[in-house]
Amino acid sequence: MTNTMTSTAFVLKDFMLVCQQRIQAALSAHLEALPSSAARLRSAMQYASLQGGKRVRPLLVYAAARALGEDLAKADIAACAVELVHCYSLVHDDLPAMDDDALRRGIPTVHIAFNEATAILAGDALLSLAFRLLSDLQSTGVSDATSLRMINQLAAASGYEGMVAGQSVDFDAMGHTLTLEQLENMHSLKTGALISASVQLGALCTERATELQLAALRQYSHCIGLAFQVQDDILDVISDTATLGKTQGADQALNKPTYVSLLGLEGATRKARELCDAAVEALRNFDANAEALRQIALYIVERKS
Repeated sequence: MTNTMTSTAFVLKDFMLVCQQRIQAALSAHLEALPSSAARLRSAMQYASLQGGKRVRPLLVYAAARALGEDLAKADIAACAVELVHCYSLVHDDLPAMDDDALRRGIPTVHIAFNEATAILAGDALLSLAFRLLSDLQSTGVSDATSLRMINQLAAASGYEGMVAGQSVDFDAMGHTLTLEQLENMHSLKTGALISASVQLGALCTERATELQLAALRQYSHCIGLAFQVQDDILDVISDTATLGKTQGADQALNKPTYVSLLGLEGATRKARELCDAAVEALRNFDANAEALRQIALYIVERKS
């Protein structure tokens, strides 16, 4: 393995910066390589994908690969694929027919900057590109069988068995009271499925992960996926639009069920911490290479945006 970090003491901030630079360069290259036959559409795709953001999902791909002792370059395509799916979902979530948001990452949403039709098409194209990239994993030495398994996992996490179903449940739940179990099920689909796929794809692309390790990583990602949403709900109450980069209080305005509405602010904060602890515990049999994953769990419940 080629060590990406040269310091003996692992620092998450440094690792995040390395990963953010990698994903930005890789996404930019893949999008720039697209034919110019639909230049406005390509511009919308670039606008949706290259405006920064936390890049949590590609960060998890890279961290999972690192946990198995792999060089980060091996995970570039998988990291791009999950981030493209995530960006597509944000473009569609922001549409007037869905959440009707005007801000994303501190700038106008795609349908505001372009128009609704272009936003829909840009989302469709980003999703398609994600799977085209994954179909070319052989160029990085990943076997056909592993490539197919990765495509299967991302497809399941993105569609009816994951994110799209979760969004549908969320949409139908507006104005209704959910139990904690129903809320967790909704977010396990809407947010957790793609987070889990990110970790699994990072591990699978190494061709080194055992089934026991993959199971432990699934437990880890289940916990951080829920923790991510709990913290999102907390920030929607205590933060502000400038810090969040999107409209603060949007969930409250839409009368969406949240962890804060069910558990109260103190209870939601406690829930996030419990999930963080459970995520770290799931990694107990991993060595120091998994330190990035451990620190990401803490970062998720301490982030301010």
